[in-house]
Amino acid sequence: MRFAIIGNEYQAEKSKHAESLLEILESHQAKVMIEKGFKDLLEQGQGLSLKHVESFTDRDFTADMVISLGGDGTFLKAARLTGSRNIPILGINTGRLGFLADVSVDEMEMTLDEIYSNHYKIEERSVLQLTTSNPLQVYPCALNEVAVLKHDSSSMISIKAYINREHLNTYQADGLIIATPTGSTGYSLSVGGPVIAPQSKTMVITPVAPHSLNCRPLVVRDDWEITLEVESRSHNFLISVDGCSESCREDTRIRISRAPYTVKMVKRFDHQFFKTLRSKMMWGADAR
Repeated sequence: MRFAIIGNEYQAEKSKHAESLLEILESHQAKVMIEKGFKDLLEQGQGLSLKHVESFTDRDFTADMVISLGGDGTFLKAARLTGSRNIPILGINTGRLGFLADVSVDEMEMTLDEIYSNHYKIEERSVLQLTTSNPLQVYPCALNEVAVLKHDSSSMISIKAYINREHLNTYQADGLIIATPTGSTGYSLSVGGPVIAPQSKTMVITPVAPHSLNCRPLVVRDDWEITLEVESRSHNFLISVDGCSESCREDTRIRISRAPYTVKMVKRFDHQFFKTLRSKMMWGADAR
């Protein structure tokens, strides 16, 4: 098998498990290539000798499987670089929570043994696609969420939201989040949004600090189109796609719809979404 490894290139302490991963892959006689920035970190920061290991930049790679070595942010980066090529992604967690990257470093060897024994499953996760009236540099697809946020720290923004061209609401708020079921446990959850089961074929619209007591999150079908128009005193706002943000002019019209592809996530057979909720988010925990 051919593996493309994408890691966290900004925190050297989180890369210390890469050597063990490479040894496990070598024992399986796997073909390995490593993202250039992460490879440089391993060579310079960890002193690993990787002269004979291929490197790649951006989306310039082919592989049977991508390995994300880091936290959930690294997994989102791996999903962004993989794009629509249907390459499954295995997330090995060296971060804190590890909701997307849910294989612990202690499980690396066992998990790769299972992969080589074809004893694993693939979960397909929906992706949001962003279209804007003015061109943006940010990657236009999101596994977690697309968020429209105020640019400064003073005044809120006004966001007109339409579903299938029908006016839904004008939100007076610090922002608005459109999240997939996968992203429902991220930013959306932190501002009061619901947890949504991954295969529910929905998306959730969650306001950020709305200036209204009766403005609540709304769950809608993911084959509907959401259009947003923003007004701001500063005449600009921020758009964030899976945490990568960019400043936009006020006249930028935003359309969000389901992307024509899914992200393939490699999961062990004993992985269950509700088990992860209980173990990693203390879902329903009673401290009494």
